[in-house]
Order: sequence, then C-alpha cells, then structure tokens
Amino acid sequence: MNRQPGTPKGCERLAYVVVHREDAAFSDTYGGGGNIIGLDCHLVRPIDTPSDTAIIFMHPTGGGMYLPIMSAMALAGHHVIWANSRYRGTDSALIMEKVVADLGAAVSDARERLGYEKVMLCGWSGGGSLSTYYQSVAELGAGIVDTPAGDPYEVAADALPPADGLIIMAAHISRHGTLTEWMDASILDETRPFDRDPALNLYDPANPNQPTYSAEFLTTYRDAQIARNRRITAWVKDELAGLRSAGAHNEERAFVVNGTMADPRWLDPTVDPSDRQPNHCYLGEPRIVNDGPVGLARFSTLRSWLSQWSFDDARGDALTAAADVTVPVLVVGNTADDACTPSHTQRLFEAIPHDRKKLHEVQGATHYYTGENGREHIAEAVGVVGEFLAAQQ
Repeated sequence: MNRQPGTPKGCERLAYVVVHREDAAFSDTYGGGGNIIGLDCHLVRPIDTPSDTAIIFMHPTGGGMYLPIMSAMALAGHHVIWANSRYRGTDSALIMEKVVADLGAAVSDARERLGYEKVMLCGWSGGGSLSTYYQSVAELGAGIVDTPAGDPYEVAADALPPADGLIIMAAHISRHGTLTEWMDASILDETRPFDRDPALNLYDPANPNQPTYSAEFLTTYRDAQIARNRRITAWVKDELAGLRSAGAHNEERAFVVNGTMADPRWLDPTVDPSDRQPNHCYLGEPRIVNDGPVGLARFSTLRSWLSQWSFDDARGDALTAAADVTVPVLVVGNTADDACTPSHTQRLFEAIPHDRKKLHEVQGATHYYTGENGREHIAEAVGVVGEFLAAQQ
C-alpha cells in the first residue's frame, strides 16, 4: 500500500483490494477473473494516530473515496474506509444482495486483517439504505439465500458480521422508493415513452396542474408513479418467466427506463419544504435530467430491476430494515439537500425502533456540502460524528 499524492497534510491514503469468491452462472460485471470479486478500497487515516475503530462507507454504485467528508473525518482523527462494491460506476445489472455480500467482505477485512476492534458503518446517500439493510441481515443472523428474482444466492451468516453502530448521512430511504418518487408519471406506455399524458407531465406548459400543486394532484401523481413502477415490474416478471419456460435460465434482457427525474418537489418548494433551490436537483435542471443519460435506473436488466428498483420486490428498504437494528444510530441530514430531502431524513430517524439514536440536521447544507459555506457544513457534520463516536466509548 502506497501513499497517494494529493492527500491532505497530516493524513495518509492507502489503496488496497479486498478479494472474495463466489460461484455464479454468469457475470454481471465487466471483466474480472471468473469467481473472484475484487473490491477497490481506500483507507484514509491520520498519520501516527492509531484507532481501534474504522468508519466504513459503501455506496451500491458510487465511488466516493474522494468525497470531502472522507478527508475531513480523517483530519479530525478518524480512520475512514471507502469500500467500492463490485458495481462501482454502473448499476445496470446491480443486485443488492451481492452488494450486501461485498460490504460483509469489507467489514470482515477491516476486523480480521486491518485489526480494527470496532466497525461503524457510514451510509452516505444511497449507502444509507444499504448500510441499514446490511445491518438488518447481519443482526438477524440467517445470511442470504436468494434474490428477489428467485435466483439462489447463498451468503453464510458468518460472512456478514454486524457493525457496532450506524451513521446515516445525507441518505434516502431506499433506491426503489427514491426512484418511484422521482419517476415521470406521465409515461403510460414504456414502448412509447415520449407520448406523455399532458395532465401528468410536470414539464408541459399546457398542463393545467402547475405549482403550487394541489393536494389532489399530488395524490393522483404519486399513485400514478407507483402504478408505473408496478407496470414495469409486471413486464419484467413476464419476461423472466418466458425465458425460464424456454429453458434459458441464465439469459438476461437489458432495457431503458425513460423519465426518471420528475418529482413534484423539485418544481414546487412547498412539497417537502426545505432550504433547497427550486427547479434544481443534485444532477442539475430536473427537466434535462429526466431523460438524460445519468438518471436513476436509466439502463437496467430484469434481475437488477427486481432487486434494486421494484417498488414491491426490492429488499434494500431502510424503513423496513431499521426494525431489526439494535446498535446505536446517528442520522445526519442536510436542510438544503438537493437529492435526499429532509422528509427522508426524518423517516429514517423515526424508523429506528430504539432510543439509542440521535438526529442532527446541518442547516443550509446541500447533498455534497457544496457552496460558499460548504467547509463549515462539513466541519459541523464531522463534529457531530465525533461526538457520537465518543459517546460509544
């Protein structure tokens, strides 16, 4: 492990790979060595400052090893690991159960090879629901047996050691829940995605429903979003059933999902009110993002849809998983978050069933702590994390 250039003064960045193995009928990641799974990891820590605790980040697909929060935590004296899942950079074939297995490998490595006595999971953004889902599976102690598509996928309980605590930062409730809240409800036929219902099209000037939206319209719109998700899910299940009935048990189908950034809250600041900028989301102007190339679930596959995006079938739901979490939990939200809005923060906090939990909101902070006060916002968040960790000693 070599120190990398550009590391903040007083800290070192160590890059390494965690390797684990599993048998699979086909590959759902590009490259690799058969049944060998390699996880790209970065440990950022202060030089000559030992610690018995590692803070581990993992996002299902995002590579956040250079997020400012990583270096800021290390400069504050913490040992921080960003562990990339096998799906870093692409979620078109992502299976959440396999991401849980990856996180288990990173936790095991931190304890067994790196020698950390305690491990705190830090779920940033999409990592919040992942970390909560992981902790639920780990504490239940039954391991994993299959995926929502019904494919066998066995991970032993001892490969998923529970963490000693959860830190949930700038997080949403789940990938499937967030996608559904963002879906363009005006798409009624996936084969004709640009023939949109004008009464539901948020970006159509002729739509009589304009901000500020009525409660009746919001109810209609939210119901239509869920209905659209379920229509896609029904098609996915039919496709899988057709393949299997034809004996093509390992075959897949790739498809495009258009219109995935049409949440009324981006256009109407009275919906889930906060300090966020109107007509803006973390990826830019929502109307452009809605059909742009980097939207959630833009490119998907049958099995991935069921595991990652299906409103009724995906299991990585923090609100459900939280019921099984017994360790201390810190929830940190940002009041100007332009991705994971404050209602998600509140729902995450309320879902934790015990009283060893703490909620803190950073006033005016965006999702990535950008803007002229970004440094102060990061410092505040890191300070709250430090207080939380100190209370666990």
